[in-house]
Amino acid sequence: MGWFDRLKAGLGRTSEKLSGGIADLFKGRRLDRDTLNELEDLLITSDMGVSTASRLTEALAKNRFDQEVTADEVREILSGEIASILEPVAMPLEIDAAHHPFIILVCGVNGSGKTTTIGKMAKQYRDQGLSVMLAAGDTFRAAAIEQLQIWGERADCPVIAQEQGSDAASLAYKAIERARDAGVDVLMIDTAGRLQNKSNLMEELQKVLRVIRKLDDTAPHAVLLVLDATVGQNAHSQVEIFRDMVNVSGLVMTKLDGTAKGGVVVGLAEKFGLPVHAIGVGEAAEDLRPFDAREFADSLMGLG
Repeated sequence: MGWFDRLKAGLGRTSEKLSGGIADLFKGRRLDRDTLNELEDLLITSDMGVSTASRLTEALAKNRFDQEVTADEVREILSGEIASILEPVAMPLEIDAAHHPFIILVCGVNGSGKTTTIGKMAKQYRDQGLSVMLAAGDTFRAAAIEQLQIWGERADCPVIAQEQGSDAASLAYKAIERARDAGVDVLMIDTAGRLQNKSNLMEELQKVLRVIRKLDDTAPHAVLLVLDATVGQNAHSQVEIFRDMVNVSGLVMTKLDGTAKGGVVVGLAEKFGLPVHAIGVGEAAEDLRPFDAREFADSLMGLG
């Protein structure tokens, strides 16, 4: 399957819920206030959020209020409105060769797909001809260190690691020194994601940032937050927490193939306006791709 087909398949659970709901709603009905309220409820249950759902239904009302409208017309109009919300945030992560290494700090709660995302991105950068080093900065979990080492082998990237429980900031320091000595293009640093005790995590992440900036006051050059789409609206609070901790510069959304809550991407785009660099719809490295607003909007509405 090509990427668009994989994206459509991955968003299948969300688009089936939306397309089926829209088809049921618009069977020979005029677009009156009751229909709009029911449509708004449907959009909210797909995790778009109240304000985004309201914006979309109002755009539809502006075009077609008190007229008969088909389900296909509704999906076309909504897809266009969704694309207009997403287009300003659809930005692939560019590696700036002026920074050597280009340092990417990757954060997110445990289980979000953070370590796997690092591995997939590393493989893609290697395929583009860049040299990449990985740093196993989630020193709290032995499994995270092992997982990153496995991805390092797959992507042919060296992995800087220390024993479980060691200091994450000192590991980051060591990794930057090693990356400089080796002349690598990209250094990706994994971090812990234990939200159970936010103050401890904030202290650890801010210490990591201070150490990185001692070695390079322009770094990190990107701070990625990896989000699991299956958590739906909880993704909003994760963005707020990590943005406050480490000044997140962009998002990666994973596990869109495992949920009917794919609309959360639209809600996040409208609320935070943070770049969405990539989305994931499967396990393989090629299932993580740069985010395209129009493709996503069409797939969400079951078009194309």
